[in-house]
Amino acid sequence: MPIYCYETITDDGSPGEVFEVLQPMSAPPLTQHPETGAPVRRLISAPYLAGEYNDRVVNNELKDNARLEHLGFTKYERRGKGIMERTAGHGGPKIISGD
Repeated sequence: MPIYCYETITDDGSPGEVFEVLQPMSAPPLTQHPETGAPVRRLISAPYLAGEYNDRVVNNELKDNARLEHLGFTKYERRGKGIMERTAGHGGPKIISGD
């Protein structure tokens, strides 16, 4: 079931409370806040699209040092206070120190 975002409609036209409701796609849009009874409208929001380039896949690829090196990137990781060590790639120094 999808999660829909709703916003309460205020008398003066200013933005109201935004809340989310889990409801079936076949259910009609809400017209009133489920707790207060205030009038509401459904908001349009971007859907989450799983696929080849979603955040989870991209972040996992950035953690793979061999993949980064193959793509030509250099990656440094913190090894202590002010010390960064190269863990992937061939460019740049092996260790960068803040001293």
